[in-house]
Amino acid sequence: MKSISVLMVEDHKLLRVGLKSLFDETNDIKVIAEAETGKDAVEKAKIMNPDVILMDIGLPDISGIEATKRILNNNVNQKVIMLTSHISEKEVMDSLTAGAYAYVLKDINTELLIMVIKSVNDGAIWLDPQIVPLIRDKSSCFIPQKQSSRAAFRAQHGNLTEREYEVLKLVVAGQSNSEIANTLSISEHTAKAHVCNIIQKLVVDDRTQAAVKAIKDGLV
Repeated sequence: MKSISVLMVEDHKLLRVGLKSLFDETNDIKVIAEAETGKDAVEKAKIMNPDVILMDIGLPDISGIEATKRILNNNVNQKVIMLTSHISEKEVMDSLTAGAYAYVLKDINTELLIMVIKSVNDGAIWLDPQIVPLIRDKSSCFIPQKQSSRAAFRAQHGNLTEREYEVLKLVVAGQSNSEIANTLSISEHTAKAHVCNIIQKLVVDDRTQAAVKAIKDGLV
């Protein structure tokens, strides 16, 4: 199976090194180029032709949003994932308008980030659960209907209990069993049991696949 080629655009070297080290541990994703500026990203996207571009917004020259516009103007088939620490309605909207497939915050769980890259490469749109409330009522044209249809998801997976549904949302958000337990004021053992039940009911192999299914079927 061909690995997903990635261009990483980030002006902080430490973060680039950390992400590259993470991707080196999987055969599914390969960083083929790095860029520290928006203009450099545009040139390297054109030359290296990566499948996916991880794009920071705050860059030293042009913004990641402007770089995204230029990259997609050159090649509409490339897929851009905004990976940023910014939670701004305007920047989210501008990113989606520019053509980004995903808007991800930098505190994302590493397993979930890998899942997002794979999903985007397959053509999915993904928005960090923290920013969905900022734009859901203002930008239905940017969010596919399947992503905002909680009722549709519940109808399709009616065998999930209300608590399991709450736990699944936290799995999608990248929380570990201990974090889920803390969020819901339950024991870690109970949280683990809920996750196991969810995996079984959704007919998937692990929590990452459960998150993928929830995203594709409309949980967030």
